[in-house]
Amino acid sequence: MSRQRIAVIAGDGIGQETVPAAVHCIDAALARHDTRLDWNFLDWSADRYRRDGAMMPSDGIETLSGSDAIFLGAVGAPDIPDVTTLWGLLIPIRRSFQQYINLRPVRALRGVASPVAGGDRIDLLIVRENNEGEYSEIGGRMYAGLPEEAAIQASVFTRMGTTRAVRYAADLAATRRGLLTSATKSNGIVHTMPFWDEVVDDVVRDCPEVTVRPLLIDALAARLISHPAEFDVIVASNLFGDILSDLAGAIAGSIGVAPSANLNPERRHPSLFEPVHGSAPDIAGKGIANPIGQIWSGCMMLEHLGHREAARELEQAFEEVTAAGVRTPDLGGTGSTEDVATEIVRVLDRMPAPTGTDAR
Repeated sequence: MSRQRIAVIAGDGIGQETVPAAVHCIDAALARHDTRLDWNFLDWSADRYRRDGAMMPSDGIETLSGSDAIFLGAVGAPDIPDVTTLWGLLIPIRRSFQQYINLRPVRALRGVASPVAGGDRIDLLIVRENNEGEYSEIGGRMYAGLPEEAAIQASVFTRMGTTRAVRYAADLAATRRGLLTSATKSNGIVHTMPFWDEVVDDVVRDCPEVTVRPLLIDALAARLISHPAEFDVIVASNLFGDILSDLAGAIAGSIGVAPSANLNPERRHPSLFEPVHGSAPDIAGKGIANPIGQIWSGCMMLEHLGHREAARELEQAFEEVTAAGVRTPDLGGTGSTEDVATEIVRVLDRMPAPTGTDAR
């Protein structure tokens, strides 16, 4: 059987440190099952933009299309506008490959303190619509440089796009506690959010095992801080989901441990796996970046590729490491990126030999 081919884009900043650490841990987890991945490392980054004027080559999407998955570190540099780095790499990948679901699990890890009461019991999934909504390309500027300069940005919500995101979230909720929270703002955003609410109602009407609770985004954010353990699955638009997942990651102890998957659920195209955190130029090169968000994203990738047991073991290993106190400074520890990765591999090596093989 041919090896699964993974396109690896370490990108910028701490991505250059967390990605190699994660690849090392993923290789160690798979080695226990006599399996390997074929890693294809690509130098698509801000450095490439400075050199060639583009984040990726003109045939970049075609290059990625032959991959079974894409493993991304982080994108962004202080001297290049974010609109250039993101729209030059990540967003074209999401849209070209119809990765319309952004799945972000948030769970308290053993040994990791939450900054809020009850945060040590947080265990939820955020389903973010990933291809449209507030992140549209429709709009522009006029009267540039004049006092009346104006910028217009249009949000785009389609019935198909909203329905498939809500359906995915409802199906997930049905496998868990059956609680679906819908992030809305229909009291203030007069067209798109009432439309969102209508679609949510239409979808959940066919899911009797799921209870839906619409919450205004500001109240939801406050409730997530004051009562984090009550949430199960949250479905949100592109912008709201982006903000909520960062907030939830901080409640769990650090955005450095937060993973995500950009999914094409039909598997007609490769899916992309990346940590929620950015390139963090303030700590890049210091060797103290938390690799767990990247490693956990790798676990999601392994699960997606069919290596379920290896994914489970790798999750168990990094949680044993946090519980044992080997943590980076963002979690109150003194460990380095390498320290954490090395200890995770040691934990994997000490685990009993697998009794079976991963299903694919």
